[in-house]
Amino acid sequence: MKDLAGRTAFVTGGANGIGLGLARVLLDQGCKVVIADIREESIEQALATLDNREVTGIRLDVASRETFAAAADEAEARMGPVSLLFNNAGINLFRPIDESSYEDWDWVLGVNLFGVINGVQTFVPRMKARGEGGHVVNTASMASFLASGVPGIYNCSKYAVRGLSESLRHSLHPHGIGVSVLCPGLVRSEIYRSDEIRPAAHAEGGNSTDPGFVEMLGQVHQIGMDPVEVAEKTIAAVKANRFYIFPHPEFKEELEEVFDQILAKFPDETPDPQRIAFEQGRRDRYAQERALLKGE
Repeated sequence: MKDLAGRTAFVTGGANGIGLGLARVLLDQGCKVVIADIREESIEQALATLDNREVTGIRLDVASRETFAAAADEAEARMGPVSLLFNNAGINLFRPIDESSYEDWDWVLGVNLFGVINGVQTFVPRMKARGEGGHVVNTASMASFLASGVPGIYNCSKYAVRGLSESLRHSLHPHGIGVSVLCPGLVRSEIYRSDEIRPAAHAEGGNSTDPGFVEMLGQVHQIGMDPVEVAEKTIAAVKANRFYIFPHPEFKEELEEVFDQILAKFPDETPDPQRIAFEQGRRDRYAQERALLKGE
C-alpha cells in the first residue's frame, strides 16, 4: 500500500502517546482519521492540536463489543469506509501474575487483547466485503518477546496479540489486506497512568499500582521515544507491507540472546520417523505461505 491519501484510518487509544502520533502522521499522509479513546477530555485536547483537519473523535471502550460496533458505524458515517485499522489502545498493571486477581485479568485482557479482537471482528469483515484492500496494525510490545515477573498480565496479553497478528496476516493476504504488529519499547506516553481509567466494574477486588511507583514510571517515560517517531516508522512499514515493526533498535542484541537460548534447549536426538513424515507436510505448507509473504 504505497499511497494512503484519501483512506480513512481508525486509531484506538488515539488521544495520546503512540495513538496521537499515528493520527498526526496519518493526517500528514492525506488520510482521514478517527481518534477513538475512552477519555472524552483527552479526545477534545487531542483534536485541538490537530489544526481542524479531516479528523474526528469518538469515545470508545475497546473492551465492549457493542460500543465498538456502534463506534465503527459512527466513524464510517462521518468519514467514509475504514480501510486502515490501528488497534493501539493499551493499559498496564504492574503486578506479578501470582498477586493478580480475576478483576485484574478481566480488565487488562479486556483492553489489551479483546480490544484488538473486537477491532478485528468489527472492521475486517467490512474490509473483506468491500474488496478494496486495507491494512491492520496491532500494537503489541517488546513485552511480546521479553517477559519478567512484572508486568505479568501485560506480558500475557502482548504475547497473545503477536500470535493473533501472525495468524491474521496469513488469512488476510489473499484479500489484499496487510497486517503488521507493532512492538515498541519505551515511549513517551501516559500508559503508566492506566489506573486512572480503570472502570468501576473491575475496581472491586482489583489491585492498583503503588502511587510512588507510578510517579517514578512517569519520570522514566519522559525519556521514551517520541510517539511521532514511532508513528513515522509504523507508517513506513505499512507502506512496505512489513509484518514486524521494531521502532527501538536497542532490543536487537537482547532478542538474539533470547532466541539463541531457546534454540539451545532443543534435545539432540532423532525424532520419530512417523512424526517427521506428518510434520513435513505441515512444514511444506507453512513454507509456501511464508514464500508468498516474503519481504513483508
